[in-house]
Amino acid sequence: MTKKLEGAGLRGQVAGETSLSTVGQLEGLAYRGHKIEVLAEKATFEEVAYLLLYNKLPNVDELSEYKSLLKSQRDLPNELKEVLQKIPASAHPMDVMRTGTSMLGNLEPEGSFDNQLNSINRMIATMPSIVTYWYKFSHEGLDIDLKNDEDTMAGHFMHILHGKEPSELHKKVMDVSLILYAEHEFNASTFTARVCASTMSDIHSCVVAAIGSLRGPLHGGANEKAMELIENWTSRDEAKSKIIDMLSKKEKIMGFGHAVYSIRDPRNDVIKEYAKELSRLAENDTLYQVAEEVEKVMADEKKMFANADFFHAPAYFYMGIPTKLFTPIFVMSRVSGWTAHCMEQRANNRIIRPSAEFIGIESADWVDIADRT
Repeated sequence: MTKKLEGAGLRGQVAGETSLSTVGQLEGLAYRGHKIEVLAEKATFEEVAYLLLYNKLPNVDELSEYKSLLKSQRDLPNELKEVLQKIPASAHPMDVMRTGTSMLGNLEPEGSFDNQLNSINRMIATMPSIVTYWYKFSHEGLDIDLKNDEDTMAGHFMHILHGKEPSELHKKVMDVSLILYAEHEFNASTFTARVCASTMSDIHSCVVAAIGSLRGPLHGGANEKAMELIENWTSRDEAKSKIIDMLSKKEKIMGFGHAVYSIRDPRNDVIKEYAKELSRLAENDTLYQVAEEVEKVMADEKKMFANADFFHAPAYFYMGIPTKLFTPIFVMSRVSGWTAHCMEQRANNRIIRPSAEFIGIESADWVDIADRT
C-alpha cells in the first residue's frame, strides 16, 4: 500500500523539478531568478517569453528579431478562420481557444520535437488572433484584419480588439498583465501540460490539455467572477454591506486567497496600481472604489488578501475589454510558461505516473449473474 499523502489536492507535495520560476511567500515570484516586480516595470512580454523559452534575456538584436518573428506569424490560416466562423457566440471562449489550438495543430503539426520552438512561437503569436477573430466575427459580424504595425502582443491584441491603435498606457498595462500571468510553477494547468508532455505527446496536445484544465472554475475565470461580483455595486457602502452579507451566508468570494501564497500575492500589488491609474483617467472610478472596498472588507473580516485576478477585473474594464475575454488573456500569456515547462519536461523526461491510495474493498467474491440481486 502506498504512503498516504498529507493534504488534499497534493498541496505541499513536491512533484518535480523546474528552473523556470520560484513561487512562495518568502521568495515571492521570480522567472529564472528575475523578480516579477522588476520584470513588470522594465520588460515587455516578448522579453519574458524569450527568457522562459531561451533561458536568457534577449539583447537588443535578439529582441528585435523575436518581435519580428512573432509579428510575422499573427495571421491565421483561412481554414482556421473558417472553423472559428462556425463557432457560435454562445460558446465558452476557452472552448474557442481549445478548438483553435487543436485546429492549428492539425494544419501545422509539430512533427519532430526539433520543431518545438517553431510551433511554440506560432502559438504565442496566434493566441490573441484566435479568440479576438472569433469574438469580433460572432458578436459583431466583423471579419477583422489580423495584421498591423504593433510590435508587441499587448499592442496587437488591443488594436485588433478595438480596431485602432491603443494608447501607450493601455499597451503598458496589457504588457504588465501578460507578464504577471506568464508563469507560475506547478499550477493545475501547467502540471497538466507537463503530464501530457511526459507521454511524449505533441506540443499542441499539451497546450490543449492545459487549456482544458484552466477552463475549470477552480483554476481559471476568477477575474471574470470578480467582475461579475463588483460591476453591479455603485458605491463603497453598498459593496461593504453586500460583501458582509455574502460572508454571513458563507458564500465564496472569488479573487481572494491562494493555494501557495498565505499573506499576499505579489502580482496583485502590481496590477492594483495600474487599475488605480486607469480609474483616475476614467470618467467614472466607481468600479475601482468598489473593488478597493471589497479588498478592505475581506482583509478586515476574513484576513484574506486579493490575488492576481481580483484587480485585473477593473484594469481590463477600464481598457474596454469584454468580460468573457478575461480568461483567454491568461491563455495568451501562460502559453509561454506552459510550453517552456513542456520543453523542460522533454529535456529530462520520465513519464509522470503517480500512485494512488486505495480506499476501496480489499477483496470481493464473484457472484454469477443469475444470483445477483
